[in-house]
Amino acid sequence: MNWYVARKSRGRLFHHLLFMRADGGRTRTVHVPRVATCVVAAVISTATGALGMATVEYLTLKTQAMTLAAAHREAAEQRALVESFQKRIGEVRKEIATWKEIHARMAEPFGPDGGTPRLGGALGTTTSGMGGGTGPLHTDPESDKPQVYEEVEALAASVLEEGPRVRALERVITSAGKAIQAMPSRWPVRGAVNSEFGRRKSPWGEAIEHHSGLDIAAQMGTPVKAPASATVVFAGPGGEYGNCVILDHGNELKSLYGHLSKIQVRQGQRVERGTIIALTGNTGRSSGPHLHYEVHVKGQPVNPRAFLWNTPDRS
Repeated sequence: MNWYVARKSRGRLFHHLLFMRADGGRTRTVHVPRVATCVVAAVISTATGALGMATVEYLTLKTQAMTLAAAHREAAEQRALVESFQKRIGEVRKEIATWKEIHARMAEPFGPDGGTPRLGGALGTTTSGMGGGTGPLHTDPESDKPQVYEEVEALAASVLEEGPRVRALERVITSAGKAIQAMPSRWPVRGAVNSEFGRRKSPWGEAIEHHSGLDIAAQMGTPVKAPASATVVFAGPGGEYGNCVILDHGNELKSLYGHLSKIQVRQGQRVERGTIIALTGNTGRSSGPHLHYEVHVKGQPVNPRAFLWNTPDRS
């Protein structure tokens, strides 16, 4: 049965508390010394304050623990990001080192004879390639900067170093571009080589003869394309060559096309790489349809393969 305080009165020495049953059927009076009441009140007040402080401290510690866990997660994510960044820096720096090797090889034809090519003067100077760090992040004891910042600075320096070399090499290639473009580096027709440049057995007997070009297999009427820009210096009958075209590529470099069935250019005409200059045939001293192809340097026939950049069965 529930009781509640119905009346409270104070005396000098006692507090008088009148308790009444909830249904109002019974009452009880309790005399509590004032000192005891004060002690109880003080104890309750102290306990309440301590409980409040404990609750505040608990909530504070819980908040701090959650914040610390979140900081640990964020630190782990940042560490993983930094390590991934360091690995990527290493890959980029290795690629830059490869650029340097490519630049050196590209510059070799334009540099001094013999030895390792040096990209001096306008092309700068060579430096050793460096690898990238992929280990965990750490700080130099002599510096407050993490290693990743030092690697970024080194990478930026490598990129800045390569920039002038690339631009200088571009200028060299551009200046040499016309001469390179004029070289007969493409196959005039696609087909197997029936007879190479040099000594061979004659197709008309047992005698050994010097073959001054390449005999490239081709069906009758196959288009013959100029392998490089040039000027037509001859177009017509050429004795044993049959119908013949000769192109002048400049720099004392010429190319000859023999046994043609039809000529589609005229003397003095300017042609570009890929221009159809004739159709293959079987004219002149020939045992069957094909293209006889020669390259002359300073008036002397040389092996055309020295100028060809790819195989005849590739584009």
